Amino acid sequence: MKKLIFAFSILLITLSCSSQNNIANQSKEDHPLQAQKNDDGEYDLEVLDTQFTYFINAIARPMSMYSEGYLKSKNQFLVSEWNSYYFSGRYRNVIESSIDYDPNINYGLKYEYKLYQVFAFVKWKYGLKLNGLSGSE
Repeated sequence: MKKLIFAFSILLITLSCSSQNNIANQSKEDHPLQAQKNDDGEYDLEVLDTQFTYFINAIARPMSMYSEGYLKSKNQFLVSEWNSYYFSGRYRNVIESSIDYDPNINYGLKYEYKLYQVFAFVKWKYGLKLNGLSGSE
Protein backbone atom coordinates (compact mmCIF):
# COMPACT_ATOMS: atom_id res chain seq x y z
CA MET A 1 0.00 0.00 0.00
CA LYS A 2 2.86 2.39 0.85
CA LYS A 3 4.45 1.69 -2.55
CA LEU A 4 1.17 2.48 -4.30
CA ILE A 5 0.77 5.81 -2.47
CA PHE A 6 4.43 6.67 -3.19
CA ALA A 7 4.04 5.86 -6.91
CA PHE A 8 0.81 7.87 -7.07
CA SER A 9 2.52 10.85 -5.39
CA ILE A 10 5.41 10.74 -7.87
CA LEU A 11 2.93 10.59 -10.76
CA LEU A 12 1.02 13.64 -9.46
CA ILE A 13 4.20 15.65 -8.97
CA THR A 14 5.40 14.80 -12.47
CA LEU A 15 2.09 15.73 -14.08
CA SER A 16 1.78 19.00 -12.18
CA CYS A 17 5.28 20.10 -13.20
CA SER A 18 4.88 19.22 -16.85
CA SER A 19 1.56 21.06 -17.25
CA GLN A 20 3.03 24.26 -15.78
CA ASN A 21 5.90 24.19 -18.26
CA ASN A 22 3.52 23.82 -21.19
CA ILE A 23 1.42 26.78 -20.05
CA ALA A 24 4.51 28.95 -19.58
CA ASN A 25 5.84 28.05 -23.02
CA GLN A 26 2.49 28.70 -24.68
CA SER A 27 2.06 32.12 -23.13
CA LYS A 28 5.62 33.05 -24.06
CA GLU A 29 5.17 32.11 -27.72
CA ASP A 30 1.64 33.45 -28.15
CA HIS A 31 2.30 37.10 -27.30
CA PRO A 32 4.83 38.77 -29.61
CA LEU A 33 5.00 42.55 -29.57
CA GLN A 34 2.93 43.81 -32.48
CA ALA A 35 2.47 47.24 -33.94
CA GLN A 36 -1.00 48.66 -33.32
CA LYS A 37 -2.67 51.60 -35.04
CA ASN A 38 -3.87 54.38 -32.78
CA ASP A 39 -7.10 56.38 -33.23
CA ASP A 40 -5.46 58.58 -35.87
CA GLY A 41 -4.58 55.56 -38.02
CA GLU A 42 -0.86 55.83 -37.29
CA TYR A 43 1.24 53.08 -35.80
CA ASP A 44 2.39 53.72 -32.26
CA LEU A 45 4.65 52.01 -29.79
CA GLU A 46 4.19 52.29 -26.04
CA VAL A 47 7.15 51.69 -23.76
CA LEU A 48 6.21 51.19 -20.14
CA ASP A 49 9.64 51.84 -18.62
CA THR A 50 9.63 55.29 -17.03
CA GLN A 51 13.26 55.90 -17.93
CA PHE A 52 12.47 55.60 -21.64
CA THR A 53 10.95 59.10 -21.75
CA TYR A 54 14.08 60.48 -20.11
CA PHE A 55 16.22 58.56 -22.60
CA ILE A 56 14.29 59.93 -25.61
CA ASN A 57 14.37 63.52 -24.34
CA ALA A 58 17.90 63.72 -22.93
CA ILE A 59 20.11 61.05 -24.50
CA ALA A 60 18.74 59.83 -27.83
CA ARG A 61 19.55 61.63 -31.04
CA PRO A 62 16.62 63.65 -32.39
CA MET A 63 14.29 62.13 -34.97
CA SER A 64 15.38 64.70 -37.57
CA MET A 65 18.81 63.03 -37.77
CA TYR A 66 17.35 59.88 -39.32
CA SER A 67 15.58 59.02 -42.52
CA GLU A 68 12.72 56.55 -42.52
CA GLY A 69 14.59 54.27 -44.94
CA TYR A 70 17.65 54.17 -42.70
CA LEU A 71 15.58 53.33 -39.63
CA LYS A 72 13.57 50.69 -41.49
CA SER A 73 16.71 48.86 -42.62
CA LYS A 74 18.26 49.07 -39.14
CA ASN A 75 15.05 47.88 -37.49
CA GLN A 76 14.83 44.86 -39.82
CA PHE A 77 18.26 43.74 -38.69
CA LEU A 78 17.72 44.60 -35.03
CA VAL A 79 14.34 42.84 -34.85
CA SER A 80 15.91 39.75 -36.40
CA GLU A 81 18.74 39.85 -33.86
CA TRP A 82 16.30 40.49 -30.98
CA ASN A 83 14.06 37.59 -32.00
CA SER A 84 17.04 35.24 -32.34
CA TYR A 85 18.04 36.11 -28.77
CA TYR A 86 14.47 35.58 -27.60
CA PHE A 87 13.98 32.19 -29.26
CA SER A 88 17.42 30.96 -28.17
CA GLY A 89 16.71 31.97 -24.57
CA ARG A 90 19.61 34.41 -24.30
CA TYR A 91 19.17 37.49 -22.11
CA ARG A 92 15.95 36.16 -20.57
CA ASN A 93 16.02 38.82 -17.87
CA VAL A 94 15.88 41.57 -20.53
CA ILE A 95 14.12 40.10 -23.58
CA GLU A 96 10.67 38.91 -22.52
CA SER A 97 8.90 38.65 -25.88
CA SER A 98 9.53 38.50 -29.58
CA ILE A 99 8.75 41.38 -31.94
CA ASP A 100 6.37 40.95 -34.87
CA TYR A 101 7.76 43.33 -37.50
CA ASP A 102 6.83 43.21 -41.19
CA PRO A 103 9.23 45.24 -43.38
CA ASN A 104 6.55 45.45 -46.09
CA ILE A 105 4.30 47.60 -43.89
CA ASN A 106 4.78 51.36 -43.87
CA TYR A 107 4.81 52.05 -40.15
CA GLY A 108 5.85 55.68 -40.52
CA LEU A 109 8.87 57.63 -39.31
CA LYS A 110 7.63 58.05 -35.70
CA TYR A 111 7.16 54.32 -35.17
CA GLU A 112 10.45 53.39 -36.86
CA TYR A 113 12.27 55.98 -34.75
CA LYS A 114 10.70 54.83 -31.51
CA LEU A 115 11.41 51.16 -32.26
CA TYR A 116 15.04 51.97 -33.06
CA GLN A 117 15.33 53.95 -29.84
CA VAL A 118 13.94 51.00 -27.88
CA PHE A 119 16.96 48.99 -29.00
CA ALA A 120 19.29 51.90 -28.15
CA PHE A 121 17.57 52.24 -24.76
CA VAL A 122 18.04 48.54 -23.96
CA LYS A 123 21.71 48.89 -24.85
CA TRP A 124 22.02 52.02 -22.69
CA LYS A 125 20.10 50.71 -19.66
CA TYR A 126 21.03 47.03 -19.60
CA GLY A 127 24.26 46.94 -21.59
CA LEU A 128 22.79 44.49 -24.10
CA LYS A 129 25.06 44.31 -27.12
CA LEU A 130 23.13 44.53 -30.37
CA ASN A 131 25.26 44.32 -33.51
CA GLY A 132 22.78 46.40 -35.54
CA LEU A 133 23.37 49.54 -33.47
CA SER A 134 26.09 51.95 -34.41
CA GLY A 135 28.82 52.65 -31.86
CA SER A 136 27.43 56.08 -31.03
CA GLU A 137 23.96 54.81 -30.10
